[in-house]
Amino acid sequence: MRYKKQILPNGLRLITVPHKDNPAVTVLIMVEAGSKYENKKISGLSHFLEHMCFKGTIKRPKAIDISRELDSIGSQYNAFTAQEFTGYYAKAHPKHLRKLIDIISDLYLNPTFPTEEMEKEKGVIVEEINMYEDTPQRHIYDLFMSLLYGDQPAGWNIAGTRETVRSMKREDFVNYRKKHYLANTTTLIVAGNFDQKEVEREAKRAFADLSHRNRQSKPKVVEKQGSPQILIKQKQTDQTHLILGARAYPIKSPKIPALKVLNTILGSGMSSRLFQKLREEMGVGYYVKSFTDEYTDHGYLGVACGVDKKRVEEVVNAILEEFRRLENEVVPANELQKAKDYLIGNLFLGLETSDATAEFFGYQEVLKHSLETPQDMAKEIKKVSARDIQKIAKEIFQNHKLNLAVIGQDINKNSLQKIFKL
Repeated sequence: MRYKKQILPNGLRLITVPHKDNPAVTVLIMVEAGSKYENKKISGLSHFLEHMCFKGTIKRPKAIDISRELDSIGSQYNAFTAQEFTGYYAKAHPKHLRKLIDIISDLYLNPTFPTEEMEKEKGVIVEEINMYEDTPQRHIYDLFMSLLYGDQPAGWNIAGTRETVRSMKREDFVNYRKKHYLANTTTLIVAGNFDQKEVEREAKRAFADLSHRNRQSKPKVVEKQGSPQILIKQKQTDQTHLILGARAYPIKSPKIPALKVLNTILGSGMSSRLFQKLREEMGVGYYVKSFTDEYTDHGYLGVACGVDKKRVEEVVNAILEEFRRLENEVVPANELQKAKDYLIGNLFLGLETSDATAEFFGYQEVLKHSLETPQDMAKEIKKVSARDIQKIAKEIFQNHKLNLAVIGQDINKNSLQKIFKL
């Protein structure tokens, strides 16, 4: 997969990933500003700002002006906020490339933050928070992050709290945007079917006035833990939801390929160890998966599942036993090869669309400031040995790195504490 990265005169990074056979083109703008750049008073502002950029611009005064224009060209569009970045994108037929760049740049550069719309949107975001909290399968991730990182930005809900959302004022958006939405913190990614010269010409035109200033840094994540930690949220549910995981590595660690293979063996796919153990053998739940999440200065591996509320301790014991197996036993050659093939296959399958390709390169740029192609990543995965996996397992599966978050009814913390150790 070919790509081109260049830095425009004002410092904005432009990444283009051509695919002439693709029936669409995606324009994605990403900024290195997310919930980690907030303080307690404005927790949730990055996410709220993302919403407000669609509420009107100088050129398109009302939200309907933006959505109507995008709908009229058959576009798919949205935005997303994470701890370390925010993204805005639109995808359409290649003939609409110029229009896509014009609209995405307009809502990114020229939001007007109308007060009336802001007040209405507060209700929308509060209901979004309520929705997530009413969905244990989703809310368990927020609980797990709170357990890992506590009262620092990495441990806060990206959407903020009901109180912080309701207290925000228009000047908060204006001031935050001035600090963080800069040319040198912004990356424009265009992927799919497009003309390179047209992209470069339109990007330079659209973003010419975006300023380059000293960026505001985010606080470094503090990780302190001396023993296994458990956080329980008692909630009336028919099923108990949990994430059991361990602290791992930041995104630029050379150990990430081995961690990814270990994770695949553990809980990716229906033939993985945990799927076979928890669902096929024990029959304790419908969904089970393991996953990794990496950031600029921290990361973790987690196992998420929804299980029979009467068998939570059995499940915790079973997961811990699979951790011990990876520490104490060398992964057989055929299982190692299967995991590599699964991981590489899914890597490429995940890049079938132009928006997925744009996000693939955008995430790397904003988190690592360097780029790898999927072919580069596949080579690193192929190099991973069984001994590499065992070494990683011994490093991360330790009592002082273990964390367990649980949402369910009548959960006995004392009983869990007795068994929650390696």
